[in-house]
Amino acid sequence: MKKIKIGFLSLITTGFLFLDSCSKRLDLAPPIGLSSVEVYADADNYEKVLAKIYAGMSLSGLHGPSGNPDIAGIDEGFSQYIRVLWNLQELPTDHAICRWNDVGIPEMCKMEWSAENSFVKAMYSRIYFQIPIANVFIKESSDESMNEKGFTDEQQNEIRTYRAEARFMRALSYYHAMDLFGNVPFVDETDPIGVFTPDQITRSDLFDWIEAELLSIEDNLLEPASVPYGRASKAAAQTLLAKMYLNAEVYTSNPRWDDCIVYCNKVIDNGGFSLSTSYSELFMADNHTSSEIIFPVCFDGQYTQTWGGTTFLICAAIGSTMDASDYGMNNGWNGLRATPTFVNIFSDSTLDSRWMFHTSGEKVIAGDTVLVIQDVNIGDVLTNCPDTSGYLVGKFSNLDQMGNPGSHVALSHSDTDFPLFRLADVKLMLAEASLKVGDQATALDNINEIRVRAYGNSNHNFSTVTLDDVLNERSKELYWECTRRTDLIRFNKFTGSDLVWSFKGGTTDGTAVDEFRSLYPLPTYDIVNNPNLSQNNGY
Repeated sequence: MKKIKIGFLSLITTGFLFLDSCSKRLDLAPPIGLSSVEVYADADNYEKVLAKIYAGMSLSGLHGPSGNPDIAGIDEGFSQYIRVLWNLQELPTDHAICRWNDVGIPEMCKMEWSAENSFVKAMYSRIYFQIPIANVFIKESSDESMNEKGFTDEQQNEIRTYRAEARFMRALSYYHAMDLFGNVPFVDETDPIGVFTPDQITRSDLFDWIEAELLSIEDNLLEPASVPYGRASKAAAQTLLAKMYLNAEVYTSNPRWDDCIVYCNKVIDNGGFSLSTSYSELFMADNHTSSEIIFPVCFDGQYTQTWGGTTFLICAAIGSTMDASDYGMNNGWNGLRATPTFVNIFSDSTLDSRWMFHTSGEKVIAGDTVLVIQDVNIGDVLTNCPDTSGYLVGKFSNLDQMGNPGSHVALSHSDTDFPLFRLADVKLMLAEASLKVGDQATALDNINEIRVRAYGNSNHNFSTVTLDDVLNERSKELYWECTRRTDLIRFNKFTGSDLVWSFKGGTTDGTAVDEFRSLYPLPTYDIVNNPNLSQNNGY
């Protein structure tokens, strides 16, 4: 078994998972003892290796939630891709706080992390676990390589589609590297396999590379109507391009609002997606039936078991007087909370169906006219850690729309997929970019469509809309979906004093932090071991 060692983590790059491409599920059966030469010699194995690349977003290792992890040196559940991405994107914002005292968590909540923070290291290593696997796949699926192996024309055409998907998945991980870390090590399929010290690419150059990759594969990916669920379609690449263009000024100092508009419209005009009828169904155990989700990270209680992903988002949010069975699980972990700053943007009205808080010993159901929040001492969450402090969030659920729990017999693992890209986000991106170029009408149309779904009618529609309205709408619509840190940075509200929340900067009431916190540090182990790397400012 071949391993690539990066600092304190050992990244296992073999083990292939079988994908039933006609199903929501990933059916796992890793063959043992095969070398990469043997694996790639058989055209039938390419879909299995592609499944491993996709599964790297949902699983933490080869044998379920414990045993033989992809990444060593950290609790396996803590290292799952969506869980560490969520920690880095949501915990240092007004959306969330965690009452656990595990090493690394309080520092994330207080925005006091260092280059030794376990979650910073885990995210970095998870990204650089995904990229080498994709690189090998991309190299082995080149036309030259397939011709050498004698693959038929039919086999080569199918593998070319897989290759485009692998390039998308690699671009997605590099996007996360660019967004979170800035200037990072760069390796692609032309680099040697094994231990070496890659060069560092600048954030703006990486932006250009990712953009070129996505533009190159856009027409090689399947249309949304024909792509098997859970795999990347043309619309997934277009959505990622729209996200990049929305944040281009942050990444490159060059705004790209018009390009964001073009790519949002490509996704919308495709016609393959529509807003789900209800907001809650987007986060339930049968959300694979939603017409809104553009690209999910798939989870299955029986076959893709992990202590990360939506199992984490459901169970870690269940606590205090919440009943785990109301969310299709057997227990709650009593960790995650929302801050009062976030709760208060709903203006104490529960007419908005996105209000999914649990307070004062009662489950809050959207449709009530007014809920009076009783006193909640958020300051206790990181100090005394009482079970009842903070605002609990019941957004994600392991129940389906009929009220049935997910497939795991013991109800310990979730069936709910994580909606990494969805149409409402695209519409809100279009609204924001349209405002930036002076198109109030388009902005209004798109943001009001989201609000009609939220309130069930047009009574709460905006007559005019501002950029702050868009940011608040994104907060209410996309909370706990790994967008908040990026949004706040784009609006210059992440580090400064324009927006403060409990424990920002390490104080109970919150305070501004240094601007360098807009990027995470490269882990110390990689700085020490690779002389080609320079640390981000401030660390």
